[in-house]
Amino acid sequence: QVKLVESGGALVQPGGSLRLSCTTSGVIFSISTMAWYRQAPGKERDLVASITRGGTTNYADAVKGRFAISRDDAKNTVNLEMNSLKPEDSAVYYCNADLYYYNDYGLQNSVAWGQGTQVTVSS
Repeated sequence: QVKLVESGGALVQPGGSLRLSCTTSGVIFSISTMAWYRQAPGKERDLVASITRGGTTNYADAVKGRFAISRDDAKNTVNLEMNSLKPEDSAVYYCNADLYYYNDYGLQNSVAWGQGTQVTVSS
């Protein structure tokens, strides 16, 4: 089966930077859109940024100009560079991928999620 694993979450001071990474495992045929979501306590999970296979990016208004999403299709990974972090950026960040993969039953399509990585912005 396919697995997504996030890394890079940490405690950082306001104004600081972090780089989140998401790696994939499994027999993956292709990945269309990859994205990062975040969920703060008591709030819904919201889209932070997405990137298509063609490289088209989309950002939430709250992070435009501060965050940058990128992907490496050779490695099936996606990264999120986060700069000028604010306390309101604190949340669990989740990796998401719309992908085709192989299992015992052949080629499958699924939207996969990682387990999340905690980002805390505090002085």
